[in-house]
Amino acid sequence: MGLDIGIELLTLIMFGSLIALLMAGLPLAFVTGGLACVFLFILGDARALNIVPSRIFPLMTNYQLSAIPLFIFMAAMLERAGIINDMFDVIYKLLGGVKGGLAAATILASTILAAMVGVIGAAVVTMGIIALPAMLQRGYDTKIAMGSIMAGGTLGILIPPSILAIIYAVVAEQSVGELFIGAVIPGLMLSGMYILYVIVRSYLNPSLGPPIPMEERVSTPEKLRLLGHMAAPIALIVVVLGIIFTGVATPVEAAGIGTFGAFIVAAIHRKLDWQTVREASLTTLKASAMVIWIMFGATIFVGLYVLEGGQQFVQDTMQGFGLGPWGILIVMQILLVVLGMFLDWVGILLLCVPIFVPIIKALGAAAFGFEDPNDLVLWFGVLYLVNMQMSFLSPPFGYALFYLRGVAPESIPMGDIFKSALPFLALQIVGLLACMFFPELITWLPRLVYG
Repeated sequence: MGLDIGIELLTLIMFGSLIALLMAGLPLAFVTGGLACVFLFILGDARALNIVPSRIFPLMTNYQLSAIPLFIFMAAMLERAGIINDMFDVIYKLLGGVKGGLAAATILASTILAAMVGVIGAAVVTMGIIALPAMLQRGYDTKIAMGSIMAGGTLGILIPPSILAIIYAVVAEQSVGELFIGAVIPGLMLSGMYILYVIVRSYLNPSLGPPIPMEERVSTPEKLRLLGHMAAPIALIVVVLGIIFTGVATPVEAAGIGTFGAFIVAAIHRKLDWQTVREASLTTLKASAMVIWIMFGATIFVGLYVLEGGQQFVQDTMQGFGLGPWGILIVMQILLVVLGMFLDWVGILLLCVPIFVPIIKALGAAAFGFEDPNDLVLWFGVLYLVNMQMSFLSPPFGYALFYLRGVAPESIPMGDIFKSALPFLALQIVGLLACMFFPELITWLPRLVYG
């Protein structure tokens, strides 16, 4: 028989060793899985090892998860086909004449990009390579330029087809389609807030975001011709999201159609060759393998913790502080942002969601003013996605900051990158509060679509 350790001490040892090993620079996938097996050996007996296949097998056979490699492949194909460069070019010429127009164009392009790419790193890096030099060349304020790239890039977490939403729905046993639709309004609202912020600041102080010079602007017929360039990729997004929202197809089927569409778009742009397909396939393989391995490791780790009574312990501790339902919700959100400074998004999801969702359900829909328990779960799911978006921007270890550091000119100090994120982080907090206190922002659209 294994050792008998109290849950308080176990929590300390399990999460303490997890943080220590991650700080030593070991990959999350193998840390969680490895630790889980070590603790299984220490705490359990031979029978307890059955938790490994019983937690992994449902993930291996989960139909919803097959959307992940498909969406990643669709994004990789579009990126390789040079669609993203074209798109920025078009929006940049359309909005260039407005003060702060390039920063607004960056956020708008990132929003469209988020609807193609479910992964965040790709958007920040791509925009960092394309948009940052363009803005700095035109004399934009570096903080506005970098902030708009990072904030726009984080929209990929929220706007469907977000990979994070797919994994969340699988872990929380929720409908992927509902979560996608629930995230649309908050995603567009945040995107609008970022654009408004950049344009207002540039109008108040034109030196922050000067309009492009007259000789670089394009005529109206030219603008229409440019829009024609974007017809294929935008039609693809509309088709993919349209069939998910109308319920014609499941997200997985939509991902399959999107992947096929990406081939057609690449062919229209004369970029369909073996090299493109091979590179896109490799990108997909690496990204999917990383996600799936982290899922395997973390699900065993959390499974063991819940089995040892961890969930009850967390629930009792939170209630023991006498915080009430809203207090508990706010503590959870703070925990997510803090974890976001250290862990990556898949890890946070798999470590927190299996513990948090049952606690929220136990508090009951009435505690938050909902009549339908499904609304409560959907609302919490989208709040979680908005929270994850914040964790990407929060210094000192927000991922978006480091993605941008990788492609920004050496002359820009890290401190400036941190500072450029802060105003957008404040906007995200406003967005999160709006979603918390006006749940209709999240629940209205799914109710309209699903009745």
